[in-house]
Amino acid sequence: MRIATWNVNSVRQRLGHLLDFLKEAEPDALCLQEIKCLDADFPRAEIEEAGWQVETHGQKTFNGVAIISRSKLEDVRRGLPGDEADEQARYLEGVLPMGSGVVRLATIYLPNGNPPNTEKYPYKLNWMKRLTAHARMLLEQEEPLVFAGDYNVIPEPRDAREPAAWVNDALFLPPTRAAFRSLVNLGLTEALRATTDAPGLYTFWDYQAGAWQRNNGIRIDHLLLSPQAADRLASVSIAKHVRGWEKPSDHVPVMLELRAA
Repeated sequence: MRIATWNVNSVRQRLGHLLDFLKEAEPDALCLQEIKCLDADFPRAEIEEAGWQVETHGQKTFNGVAIISRSKLEDVRRGLPGDEADEQARYLEGVLPMGSGVVRLATIYLPNGNPPNTEKYPYKLNWMKRLTAHARMLLEQEEPLVFAGDYNVIPEPRDAREPAAWVNDALFLPPTRAAFRSLVNLGLTEALRATTDAPGLYTFWDYQAGAWQRNNGIRIDHLLLSPQAADRLASVSIAKHVRGWEKPSDHVPVMLELRAA
């Protein structure tokens, strides 16, 4: 089973890229972030005509997440538990068949948190606490689980081409990295780092200052696995070439393959 994650940075602007990637990579499920549209405005018809199922949790202009899958998503949850007043569309979860069993899949668009000296950073850290609490509950179910998404977290210095440039950024501040470690330390496996320790692996290149041309990237898109999913992990790949497409997203897809039971 192939599961991919991609911050598409406006699904309506990148619909052609999205359809091209689905055809090229043939994932069983693709988790999208930053779709930047309401549910009613998502280009569902075009994607369904290509043979896919769609579930969305959208928001006008900002944020928004979706899961595109070959099979229908069941047991769908929209929104991260823990704060009923939170209206930002950043979390969508459901269950898909995998072999003789199922996999629980979540698409996550974790808050950016910048500038750190504003209310945006406490919101980011609180959101991470809520995610950790929800993950702890899901892990008790002892089922294959994939948390896929744009975490807006640079876990380690090797995950940035120029780590010194990020020391005061919310993506790399010590409390951010500590919160990410707390999440992983529940018993989750960071899929890419379970398969390679190689440096120079990035998933985001800014539009400014020739970052893509200079390969000045960071790795902030992650796939976290429960033990039951990690036991089936076969491979992880970064579709770096997608960043070279015309008018691309500043993120690229990351995809893993799980062996069926």
